[in-house]
Amino acid sequence: MPIRARSRRTVPLVAGIIAVAMWGAASAAPAIDEAAPPLIVSALGGETLDLGKMRGKVVLVNYWATWCAPCRRELPVLNAFYRRYHERGLELIGISADRPEDFGKMRKISGTLAYPTSTLERISQDGFGPPEGFPLTFVIDRDGVVRDKFIDVREQLLRDVVLPLLPH
Repeated sequence: MPIRARSRRTVPLVAGIIAVAMWGAASAAPAIDEAAPPLIVSALGGETLDLGKMRGKVVLVNYWATWCAPCRRELPVLNAFYRRYHERGLELIGISADRPEDFGKMRKISGTLAYPTSTLERISQDGFGPPEGFPLTFVIDRDGVVRDKFIDVREQLLRDVVLPLLPH
C-alpha cells in the first residue's frame, strides 16, 4: 500500500516534468548550423511569406516592436541593407510584437520599410517559437540553415556575416 500511494503521487510529478520538457523543446529558439524551422506568416501587404519556399535566398527574420528603442534604431540599418542587397538574393521578414492597440504606430513605421512586415498574430506556422527578446534577428543561408542570431544589428555585422552568404 505505501508503494502504491507513493507511485500515485509520483505520476503527477513525472507528468509535470514531461510537460515542461516538451513545452521547452517546442518553444526553443532555432539552433545555429541547424535547418531553419518552418515559418509561414501573412504580411501586412497581404502576401504569404513562407520561409521554406525562400530556399536559394539568404533570409533575415527580424523580430521587433515600436516600444523597443534598440529595434527602432536598427530598422533603418536593416532597411538600407535590404535595399542594397535584395537584388543579389537577400530577403527580410520583419515581425512586430506590438499589441493591437499599437498597430497604428507599427503600420506607420512598416510603411517606411522596403521589406515585408507582419505581426506575431499573423504567423500561421511558427517553428521559431516566441522570441527570446527584442530586437532579435536570425540569419538563414541559401540552403535553409540558420547561420547566426543577432541581438543588435549593425552595418558591419551584416557585412561580415550576411554578405559572404549572398551569391557574387
